Amino acid sequence: MKLLAAPALLLCLAAALLLGPAPAFGQAGGRPDGYAKARAIVADLDSIVAPNGVQEAYAVPIGGVRQWLFVRGQDRRNPILLLVHGGPASPLAPVAWAFQRPLEEYFTVVSYDQRGAGKTYAANDTAGLGRTLRIEQYVQDAIEVAELVRRKYGQPKVILLGHSWGTIVGMRAALKRPDLFYAYVGAGQVINVRENERLSVEYALQQATEHRNEAALRELRSIAPYPGRQPITRERIIIARKWPQYYGGLAAYRNTFGYFFDAPQLSPAYTPAEVAAIDQGSLFTLARVLPEFLTVDFTSVTSFPIPVFMLMGRHDFTTPSAPTAAWLQRVKAPLKKGIWFENSAHLISLEEPGKLLVTLLTEVRPLALPAVSGSKRPVRP
Repeated sequence: MKLLAAPALLLCLAAALLLGPAPAFGQAGGRPDGYAKARAIVADLDSIVAPNGVQEAYAVPIGGVRQWLFVRGQDRRNPILLLVHGGPASPLAPVAWAFQRPLEEYFTVVSYDQRGAGKTYAANDTAGLGRTLRIEQYVQDAIEVAELVRRKYGQPKVILLGHSWGTIVGMRAALKRPDLFYAYVGAGQVINVRENERLSVEYALQQATEHRNEAALRELRSIAPYPGRQPITRERIIIARKWPQYYGGLAAYRNTFGYFFDAPQLSPAYTPAEVAAIDQGSLFTLARVLPEFLTVDFTSVTSFPIPVFMLMGRHDFTTPSAPTAAWLQRVKAPLKKGIWFENSAHLISLEEPGKLLVTLLTEVRPLALPAVSGSKRPVRP
């Protein structure tokens, strides 16, 4: 079994710290672009040509920063699904071509490159950007984006879906402005960061013991007890993330993830230089948000103001699902439901895209459709 190679696209803060500085993707620096023909084919296939469809990418001022939005859908009358990406600097847009198209038949799907991420990082002067990288600012950005797209595309509210780091931003946005959202959906939900760290390493120790992996056991014991009372340093996190992911805690049944981390190279949404900016934005962002990230704890939230759905990978040990399931049992909400993805870890959208589509279509979308007297809300075929 090969160990995980260092990628540039980083899905989760802790995972990103494991991987550290990485060579940029793409063919920047004047070298030939070996992916140009393949990217053109993907662009052609991915084009939305339906008369009432929408396919737009544009930068708008959000929170004093030009942030890139990506809007796609076959019918602009469909409910808006606003995606808040992970990272905190791992934009979803350059990966969306690999899984998003079926969702676009039933939703107008909106994603945006957060401050410090991808095209947004590349589009701004970073001189003053670093001091704005605070969770509350990310939350306010998400609220501004929601307000902008509901006005622009003529919808009273949107459905909010956060993934990984994006669940921290999404949960806080939903709690702060529930009037903007039909529902909140968390995938790879973060409830308590320190508990996640403990469970991840506990899983790795169990797997390494069962497989008699002495190299893994030596490294894991070197950081014990984890997280313990010692500072959670970059060096400790590197080890803490390395072995859970090796044993399928990022992508179920896999210990390499090229299919995900290399996906931006084929993205029509990004140029090679913009793909390279993913690395740059990630390195710029991580150290600045780490101290605040490590204090995140939603366990005291016992009441949620809107319907809440948690999509949980059975094998997720990047943001372990057990704390999410326990939180969902306790919380009071107008509607709540947990959906287990039995063959997924942390990358649900790529591991079980069919179940993701069916779940959003049957469980969440009806909440955003006009009520029909005397019957259940319809699902437009």
